[in-house]
Amino acid sequence: MDSVQFDNLLEWLLKGDVSIQYQVHRDLLGIENPSLQDRIATEGWGAKFLSFRRSEGHWGQRFYQPKWISSHYTLLDLKHLAISPDNQAIRQSILQVIDTLKGSDGGISPFGAEQKCDVCLNGMFLNYASYFGMKEDNLKSIIDFLLTERMKDGGFNCHSNTIGATHSSVHSTISVLEGILEFTKSGYTYRREDLQNAEKESIEFLLQHNLYKSHKTGEIINKKIVMLSYPSRWKYDILRALDYLQNAGVRYDPRMQDALDLLKKKRLKDGRWPVQAKHPGQTHFDMEQAGDASRWNTLRALRVLQRFDD
Repeated sequence: MDSVQFDNLLEWLLKGDVSIQYQVHRDLLGIENPSLQDRIATEGWGAKFLSFRRSEGHWGQRFYQPKWISSHYTLLDLKHLAISPDNQAIRQSILQVIDTLKGSDGGISPFGAEQKCDVCLNGMFLNYASYFGMKEDNLKSIIDFLLTERMKDGGFNCHSNTIGATHSSVHSTISVLEGILEFTKSGYTYRREDLQNAEKESIEFLLQHNLYKSHKTGEIINKKIVMLSYPSRWKYDILRALDYLQNAGVRYDPRMQDALDLLKKKRLKDGRWPVQAKHPGQTHFDMEQAGDASRWNTLRALRVLQRFDD
C-alpha cells in the first residue's frame, strides 16, 4: 500500500465514529488522545449503547439474553469501542453481575449457580471486567475456573465440562486468550505464571492450525471463520485472531502467513476491507452493514498489517 492510499484511508477512517477516530490515533498514528476517548460516552455509538441501559443496571432482558442486546454482549461492545474504563455506570453493571451470578465452580453462571459455567462466556467476561477495573479479588475465582478447564492440546473448549469435549475450540480459545491478555495488561498479578503458560499453549494451538486450518487435513476448519465479520461476538475468524496476536505483541510466525495472505486478498480495490458477514440475532443498532466497506475491519486489518506485513 503506497503512502497516498494510506493517507486516503486515514482520512476516511477519521470521518467515522469517535471510537474509530480514537483508535486510529492510538493504534495507527501512535498518538494517545484522551479527549477523543472521553467523547465516546457522550456521542455516537458509545452514547447509543449507554442509552439502552435499563434503570436496574442491565441491558436487554437479563445478563445473557437476548443475543446480542444482553448486558454481556453490550458490555463487550463497549469495551471494544475503547470507552473510558472509568465509566461508573458500566462498572456498577459489572459489579452487579459479580454479586449475583457467581456459579458454584467460580465462574459467571447466568443460568443458575449450580449450572456448570461456560468457558467462552467467562473468557469474554474476564476481558471486559478486567478492562473496566474490577477488583482482583472479584476475578480470582474466574481465573481459577478457566485454568481448570485447560485442554490437553493447549486450548479451551466450552464443552469441556459439559459433554466431555476432547479437542479445543478456536472460538473458546480466542475468547479466553483475549480475557487473559486484558487481565495481565490491566496489571493484575494473580496466578500470572499459570496464565502465561496457558497463553503460550493456546497461541501455539492456534498456530498449529495456521489460524484457520484443520491440523489433520489442512482444509479450512469452517468457511465462516475466513469471512470478516464485526462485531465478532463469541465467534472466531482470522481477523479476530490476527488482531489478538498483534495486540498481544506476539512475534511473527510463518504459520500466520496463509491467514495474512488471505486477509490481504480480501482488501477491496480502494484499499478498504468489507463486512462480509453478520451473526444473526437482535441488535441495539447496526454500526455497519454487511457488504459495505467497514471502518472496523479496515482499522483492524491495518493494525495487523502494520505489525506483521513487511
